[in-house]
Amino acid sequence: MHPTVPAPTDHRKPVPVVTPTGTQPAETHPAAGTAPNPALPRPEPAATGSAILDELRATLARYVVLPDRHSLDAVTLWTAATHLQPQFQHAPRLAITGPQKRCGKSRLLDVVEATCHRPIMTVNASVAAVYRSIGENPPTLLVDEADTIFNPKAAGEAEALRGILNGGHQRKRDTLRINGKSMEVETYKTFAMAALAGIGDLPDTLMDRSVVVRMRRRTATEYAAPFRTRDADALQPLRERLAVWAATVADQAAAMDPAMPVQDRAADTWEPLVIVADLAGGTWPDLARAACRTITAREAERPGLDDYPLQLLVDIHAAYAAVGNPEVLPTKQLILLLCSDEESPWPSYQNRA
Repeated sequence: MHPTVPAPTDHRKPVPVVTPTGTQPAETHPAAGTAPNPALPRPEPAATGSAILDELRATLARYVVLPDRHSLDAVTLWTAATHLQPQFQHAPRLAITGPQKRCGKSRLLDVVEATCHRPIMTVNASVAAVYRSIGENPPTLLVDEADTIFNPKAAGEAEALRGILNGGHQRKRDTLRINGKSMEVETYKTFAMAALAGIGDLPDTLMDRSVVVRMRRRTATEYAAPFRTRDADALQPLRERLAVWAATVADQAAAMDPAMPVQDRAADTWEPLVIVADLAGGTWPDLARAACRTITAREAERPGLDDYPLQLLVDIHAAYAAVGNPEVLPTKQLILLLCSDEESPWPSYQNRA
């Protein structure tokens, strides 16, 4: 019999291995030149910005029927931008409006809440708490039933919240308050992104600073999955992936000066969304600019308050024509005809005192 010969000793030093998540210690990997152990978990490559935005857009489309693809792209980019807002010069508002109830406004706000950065639903937060929450890393303010806040009869806390929303669109628009105990003047930041949902338009000062999404009731052929608390919890990993990706591109975002398809206030409002799209790559740069041009042009074509008298006469004429130009048309029927056009401003005034 031949004596057993021991296997030769491998004197090579373990080699550290570089993976997509960084360099890992050598002792956790097999020696160089050997086959990898299939039992060891392999790190997943970091998701690209484009892939994360695609997932966010698909999530929004699952739970909410948006009026068009440009609105869906805009909400996707706005939500992603909340994770980078300390890097921007402006904090665009997201105006989620609709002519009546059950248009999906609150549902959209719920999905945004589940995926945006540090959401604060102001319906149950005091103004003092909101002031103290805004700092170098501001939250995302969410306002449901905004039409009740901007009602002429509203006062007190609602008026103070309105001041935050008006002033916080731009950096260095701080507000001053007197400390009741020390009588010292204290400065509070107002710079924070905000989404507001309500029936009818917001005040002009806010609409002019907003990415506007005009919701409508979905048709019988359109479907949206139910959205419950458990669904919001299930979106936490997506929110975390957005935050991780945003942290990797934050320095780039702060230095970017993208080419914009619009000018002036509209450019200020849309720039954060375009920056996010350019950082994500893929088809998103084109989608962002298409949404910017389309939504901005659509809002510019809507009649302002000064144009409403003429617009009303034109629409009354069209309403009469729609029913055969009768000599007499009951007021109630005329109002129903005017409010049946969801693209007009009149449904916003239906049932108002």
